[in-house]
Formats: sequence, structure tokens, C-alpha cells
Amino acid sequence: MNIYDCFMYFDEDMLLDLRLNILNKYVKKFVITESTYLHSGNKKKLNFDIKNFSQFKDKIEYIVVDEPPKGIEKIKDEDNIEIKNKKILDNSLKRENNQRNMQAEGLKNANDNDLVLLSDLDEIPNLKNFKYKDKVTLFIQNVFYYKFNLIQPDYKWMGTRACKKKYLVSPQWLRNIKGKSYPVWRLDTIFSKKKYMNVNFVNDGGWHFTSIKKPKDIHYKLSNFMHHLEYEESGLNIADMERMVKEKKILYDHKTDQKKEKYTGNQKLKKISNNILPDYILSNLTKYKEWLD
Repeated sequence: MNIYDCFMYFDEDMLLDLRLNILNKYVKKFVITESTYLHSGNKKKLNFDIKNFSQFKDKIEYIVVDEPPKGIEKIKDEDNIEIKNKKILDNSLKRENNQRNMQAEGLKNANDNDLVLLSDLDEIPNLKNFKYKDKVTLFIQNVFYYKFNLIQPDYKWMGTRACKKKYLVSPQWLRNIKGKSYPVWRLDTIFSKKKYMNVNFVNDGGWHFTSIKKPKDIHYKLSNFMHHLEYEESGLNIADMERMVKEKKILYDHKTDQKKEKYTGNQKLKKISNNILPDYILSNLTKYKEWLD
């Protein structure tokens, strides 16, 4: 069983290099999609350069997404703020989903029993002792902010997902699956494309390295990613990013359902022992000294 590691790319060369080095010995192909437009709809230059990752060139399947998805809604002058915001969010979601679904183009040579890993680039699965069991596998990951050794306490992230190619409906389908294994009596699972009974969870599932960037780069990405409207409504700016990074405060509160209250910057990050980090980082502490607290 070969492994195909699929993820979207924005401009994260340092994290991409880390991911390739950590997973190289397990993975047959890295399937990378990069779009010529941002999720906000603005045009974007292509940042990926295979010369920066030449040692992995035979394993990388790089796919450029240069066509917008179908169904993008035009924002009209007469739209009120509620309709405008709904269109902006829906359009961002379609662009993100389209970029993710294009990863299927890199799976054409995969066999039915090959394993497909689906992640965001900064969600790195721990494959050290991993054994595939059920139709769908979800990796439960620790969340790190700003530095590799600053962790969000008391919170886990359902990041990387996996299934065999023969079960894969689409990359976005796999991403949408709920992080819960439902009991047999839940008949709604029969008709659902998000709820399943045979879901396996990997508890020591890896590392979600989010916002491992300089403050100005964090601000730029959040201003253009799928939920950019929420970020814009928060009123945060580069100075706020600099303050939160300096104070080691968590930018985004995943525990609240209130959109306007997500960007609180209240919770403090915790410095952890380097021992829970990937072996590759431990072997290259000098290389990553800028990203260690």
C-alpha cells in the first residue's frame, strides 16, 4: 500500500520543507495544489519553486489551479451588507474547496488500495507507528502557534484525514467528515456524507503548526484565506499580531461558536518540551532556532 500525501500550498516554504523531510520515508507521492487566485478572489502569483525542493522532485506532483470554480456569485452594488457578506463567504468556500478537490488530479496513477492522506500543509501527521484500520481515519493533533514549542493547552485539532483511494469520493468529502464515530442506531449515517460509523482515530496523530510566520505574514494570510471576512470584522491589524506573538497569546479561539468572538487573543500559549516535536526538528535544532522559543 503506497501513501499519497495531498495538501494545498500558499507560500509556506519553511513548513513545506519540514513536511517533506518528516514524511519522505513513508510517502510515495506528495500532491500539491497552488492557485493563481486567493480565497478572497484577488489574483496571486505562484510561489512554489521546485528548485527549492530538488531532492524531492521525483516525488512531487505539483498542480496549478488557474480556473475559478463554477458558481461564483457576483457582488452587486444594490446588495445589502448581509447578502454581500454571504456571497463573499460562499465564494471563498468555493475557491478553497475547488483548490482542494483538484488534488484528485494527482491521484490518477494511484491504485485502489493506496492510502490517501489529506491535510492542510501545516497539519503534519505522525506516521511513525501508524497502521490503517477502518474506511476513514482521522488524526488528532496538538496545536502549536508562532513557534514549534508553543502549544495551545487543553485543545486538540482534528487535522489530517486518510482513506484508501477506492473509498475516496472527493478530497473535500474527506475533509468534511465529522470528527466522531457514530453508533449503529444512528440511521441518519446511512444517508449522510459527513457522518460515519467506521471512523478510526489516531490519538498521537501529529502536529498542527499554525501561524508559524512573522506577524506581517500572518496578517496577510488571514486577510486572504477562506474566513478572511471574519478576520476583517475583528478589526485586528499587524500591530495586534506583533503584540499577540510577543505576549504568546492565542490568536484564534476554536472553542467559541461566535464568529465575532473568535479573534480574542486572550488565552496564553504554553511552552513545552522539545521531546514531543518531530524527530526531524530535534535533529535540526540549529536550522529551526528562529522558530523555537
